[in-house]
Amino acid sequence: MAKSTLSGLLSKDKSRPLHYRFLKRQRRRVDRWIASSSLISNAPVLDANEFDWAKALEDNWEAIRDEALAVYRNRSAIPPLREISPDHKGIVEDNAWRSFFLVGYGNRIEGNLVRAPKTAELVAQIPGLNSAFFSILAPGTVISPHRGVTKAFITAHLGLKVPEDRDNCWMRVDQERVHWDEGRALVFDDTYEHEVRNDTDETRIVLLCQVGRPLRAPGSWLASAVMGYVRRSHFVRDAKANLDVWEETMSQAEAQNKASSGVETP
Repeated sequence: MAKSTLSGLLSKDKSRPLHYRFLKRQRRRVDRWIASSSLISNAPVLDANEFDWAKALEDNWEAIRDEALAVYRNRSAIPPLREISPDHKGIVEDNAWRSFFLVGYGNRIEGNLVRAPKTAELVAQIPGLNSAFFSILAPGTVISPHRGVTKAFITAHLGLKVPEDRDNCWMRVDQERVHWDEGRALVFDDTYEHEVRNDTDETRIVLLCQVGRPLRAPGSWLASAVMGYVRRSHFVRDAKANLDVWEETMSQAEAQNKASSGVETP
């Protein structure tokens, strides 16, 4: 349910309904209208200092990191993004990209929110939050070049666990190669082509937040209409159902760990 996952809505697959193919054809025109109403830069990489919510995340990054690492202890129960959204199979070939969702396209994953209460509290304060999840890249992960679906959103990555060899763990957004730093937010427009590589022997973890782009009318009206349609789509409904299954998988993993450590479960 992250921004790039919506590429499935715009697939070239001719089996898609007519209205999906229409949305694909009109995407660039809609993005131009939204961009013309933007209250912030339309550059590929944005200045995180422009956003008060990004500063709040940075100020609390260690608490967020600790919650992410606690979740990561049950990493096998964290779903590969390609299993939440099969359309991601086109940009990542294996299960090396895992995503622990707190919020996905406005849908709260209640069990996961309880597992990361401080993070949940902080992301709830972000104006226009659409999605928030711990994005986990295993060593050797390659995410192929792709584009997000709409300029109605911008994306933020808060570095939580960054490989020491940071030069070999990077993201390219348009023509700019960027790196993550622990405790710092990286904000970008994912409608520009971007790709990711973790060519290290360490795992990379960030908090990924998808946030509504500040807009004036009429772009704000158009963005609301587009995202209202997307949130009602089968794509989001199916992803939510998949997340519910994986939330149960996490519960089972936690119970097994407690049992093996001699801790009684309710």
